[in-house]
Amino acid sequence: MTTPTSTLPARPVPPAKALRRLFLTLFLRGRSSRGLQLKGAPKSVGRRLLSVLIFYALFGCIALTLAGKPVFALAIYLHGMTFVFLGMFVSSSAGEVLFNKEENDILLHRPITPQALLWAKISVLAEISLWIAGAFNLAGMIGGIASGGWAFPIVHAASTVLEALFCTACVVMVYQLCIRWFGREKLDSLMTTAQIFVSIAAVLSGQVIPRMVNRFGDLTAFATHTWWIALLPPAWFASFDDALVGKASQSSIALALVGVLATAGVVWIAFVKLARDYQAGLQRLMENVPPRAIARPAGKSEPRRRWLTILVAQPPLKWWLRDPVSRAAFSLTASYLFRDRETKLRIYPSLAPMLIIPFVFLFQGGQATGGTFQVAFSGAYLGIVPLLAVSILRYSQQWQAADIFRVAPIAGPAAICNGTRRAVLLFLALPVALVFVVVTAILTHGSQLLLMLLPGILVMPIYAILPSVTGKGVPFSLPTEEGKAAGRGLSMIGALVFSFVIAAMAALSDHFGLFYWFLGAELLVVTLLYWALRHALAGKRWEAIE
Repeated sequence: MTTPTSTLPARPVPPAKALRRLFLTLFLRGRSSRGLQLKGAPKSVGRRLLSVLIFYALFGCIALTLAGKPVFALAIYLHGMTFVFLGMFVSSSAGEVLFNKEENDILLHRPITPQALLWAKISVLAEISLWIAGAFNLAGMIGGIASGGWAFPIVHAASTVLEALFCTACVVMVYQLCIRWFGREKLDSLMTTAQIFVSIAAVLSGQVIPRMVNRFGDLTAFATHTWWIALLPPAWFASFDDALVGKASQSSIALALVGVLATAGVVWIAFVKLARDYQAGLQRLMENVPPRAIARPAGKSEPRRRWLTILVAQPPLKWWLRDPVSRAAFSLTASYLFRDRETKLRIYPSLAPMLIIPFVFLFQGGQATGGTFQVAFSGAYLGIVPLLAVSILRYSQQWQAADIFRVAPIAGPAAICNGTRRAVLLFLALPVALVFVVVTAILTHGSQLLLMLLPGILVMPIYAILPSVTGKGVPFSLPTEEGKAAGRGLSMIGALVFSFVIAAMAALSDHFGLFYWFLGAELLVVTLLYWALRHALAGKRWEAIE
């Protein structure tokens, strides 16, 4: 006689582990089941970001050119670029990870402490950051053996982990302070502004320090002209490497201690001290605040129309937006760009750090006699504004509402894409182009180098229409997926390479006295290509939902 085997109840999963698994699953698979196939769903972070990690690993091979150099020179390059990548990724993803409206109805009434909820979200951000940082630094750690011996990979891995924690904690701390100090009405714009400054600071730190190494030499030797090095985070973590496997000077040891203490302090403030205010701030952020009533002019019964409605109804926009569908898409996109918190948190912090790179080139070459390439590159890089903005605008937390595009009697997405593209060109690309023209005029004292901006400006319509032709230009039609933020680096690097090509061709044609011939040929090619792309976009039809 056999006794039935008793089955023991499964051990309950700790809340912290369950939350982390939940947010990691959301990151890997997205927040929508539309088009999701169980067999094709990624099972790990590595599979989800495989193409991105391969790209970062290949891009990190540039560090092999510094093999055999002093430890600090190699480490400052690796940490500077890592700071750029991590700062951009965390700042663009933190808003969606930390403050998502869809999850509050499920989580906020459950017995979950604010610290546990915050730590679960931050652990996902930190894990993805470490994957990105590890892929980029892989070649550098191997090449660093020639500079710091076999201990260099271990030491540099430790300093990279510290840097990833520092980047993540800084962004979270800024959010927490905004929630704690300011009210609900000011919080949206303050969070956007804070995110922009964090992104800009990350890019500047990564771009400026490696160039200063070539100019000043050993930056860890404190002097009157290098005192500012103590204020830049990448130098702290590079000094960590130099203190353990490099020169081990007193300056390196001091900066390394600054990095360790700063990381510990920021982590404690963000994840412990301010974590108690996270849930209260989250509830305050998600409150539905009624819009302010529009004042009515004296003696009139109808409310005053918004400025956007008036602008669209007047020339020249009235002539530019003759099609009613394009006009509606234009107004919808402009409204999201100026009013929607989620859109502003995604667009402006993503654009701001990208635009720092051409400014660095411009300041380096604008006043020099050989600044032709720098100015041409700055103009060619302008195309990244419409390319990135149109691509990002297709994501929204209200993506289900975009199904109305398919219900409406519209054969395809062409008219909607046209309106969105024109809104981006007018409200984002045009102001940035004007800023570039003014800065270039100031740096070059109004010289003929201003003409070098034209080759890049002429290509901007091609950049703007490309996402629509490739099926990535329908606005607000896809659910937000944090993994896309890390993958956007691929398209940005492609735009960077193309900008270098345009700038090099413009500089060479100017050198040989053929610039105006080059400009005319480019105008002809751009016109024909734009006509072909418009024809292809007009022939596109709606893709199947599933």
